[in-house]
Amino acid sequence: MAYRSFEELEVWQMACRVAVRVYDALKDCRDYGLKDQMTRAAVSIASNIAEGSERGSLQDFIRFLHIAKGSSAELRMQAYIARRIGVISDEVQRDIVDDLKMISGMLHALIQSVKRHKT
Repeated sequence: MAYRSFEELEVWQMACRVAVRVYDALKDCRDYGLKDQMTRAAVSIASNIAEGSERGSLQDFIRFLHIAKGSSAELRMQAYIARRIGVISDEVQRDIVDDLKMISGMLHALIQSVKRHKT
């Protein structure tokens, strides 16, 4: 688990790309409540990875990675709703959900790696 900064983590980079994709997909959305929830969840994933990595303890890092994983699941659920009410297309929803599933798996693997390093 050797890295110099969170910017080097592939999962953080991917989370940033998803956040930009969500903002782009929702730029014309007039459902401001859903738009706000989705953009907050999207930004939360990358933000919690970054914050946790800078906290200074492995226990904090793990806790923030779990929060990021939860935000990923939240955004996935919101993407399903957004598609069902016609806010985003099938293709956009599918791409976002696929990326979020990958991010969730990457976060799980990172959590396991940090736990092994901690002991």
